[in-house]
Amino acid sequence: MTTPKGIGLTPELHGYMLAHLTPPLDEVQRALIEETRSRLPDEASMQIAPEQGALMTALVRMSGARRVIEVGTFTGYSALCLARGLPPGGELLCCDISEEWTSIAREYWDRAGVTDRITLRVAPAADTLRALPDEPSYDLAFIDADKPGYPVYYEEILRRLRPGGVLLVDNVLWSGRVADPSDNADNTVAIRAFNDLVANDDRVDVVMLPVADGLSVITKR
Repeated sequence: MTTPKGIGLTPELHGYMLAHLTPPLDEVQRALIEETRSRLPDEASMQIAPEQGALMTALVRMSGARRVIEVGTFTGYSALCLARGLPPGGELLCCDISEEWTSIAREYWDRAGVTDRITLRVAPAADTLRALPDEPSYDLAFIDADKPGYPVYYEEILRRLRPGGVLLVDNVLWSGRVADPSDNADNTVAIRAFNDLVANDDRVDVVMLPVADGLSVITKR
């Protein structure tokens, strides 16, 4: 073990970091963040952090991804970030079960001009994934949904991900609770089990990043 090199983020340092994102947060993104906070105050923490969104846009671009899957769309901020990284003709399939939340997403996708790149399926994600052709035709995916469902989404996506494809998984540090042996809440246990599953899977390589609530970047061998 080595001494952690992370410096932590004060509100001031976090603000400095956000001020230096490329591209910077635009009017549509800021409005979506604010509307999510005002309309869904109890659920707003489910929205990914702006710096994570910028990283995801960059990863889509760097990987050259053209076909992307998202499991867990909420109000559409993460999908907006993914879609903006796609080239012309790129496709993003979004899976969610909430008409209420995704109605907000549709409005902001339209305002951002990315609606033509996004197909939304409002249904259980496992059913949507299982209905896809059983071939490795996707380049990148993002999972940010119910934690006990992670292993199912992982397996269904991995079999449809091309070799060298990238799978991003959110909340893998779970506010630090994954490393607290006294915390045996259902979601904590589920995240721990999922992290162990991926770490011991010889089909992939994984790096876990301390971005926001923890982001695993998983590459299919």
